[in-house]
Amino acid sequence: MKSSSSPEHTPPSVPNPTSLQRWVSNPSLLAQTVIQALEDIKAKDIEQLEVRTLTSLFDTLIIASADSTRQTRALARHVEDQVRALGAPILSTEGQHSGEWILVDLGSVIVHIMQPAVRTYYDLTTLWQRPGNRPEAPPRAA
Repeated sequence: MKSSSSPEHTPPSVPNPTSLQRWVSNPSLLAQTVIQALEDIKAKDIEQLEVRTLTSLFDTLIIASADSTRQTRALARHVEDQVRALGAPILSTEGQHSGEWILVDLGSVIVHIMQPAVRTYYDLTTLWQRPGNRPEAPPRAA
């Protein structure tokens, strides 16, 4: 039987609720593991943004650059491997097919691995560091 999931999306593992709560309550250890994994494979311009005061969806945003699609994929795989070795769940991984921008969702930590042109275009750092610069919500229909 063939899987209906596309290669663009890695289906989430079913985390143990106790295990998931452990990592939600300790995002700093998870973030340290991610940063070390990114450094292992020579990611560039690694940034860690604490955004818990801006959103309730996650606590930490980690952004890194890679020189090629091969490197973005290798970085994402290494992050996943190191997080699994720690015993933390990986909720999903998006963007592996194109390799220009890969997002690894670890619950309380979100990892963006981007090629430089994509990173410059979307400028997530400015978006999350300066919430006053965000576009206003569109007006509500009457």
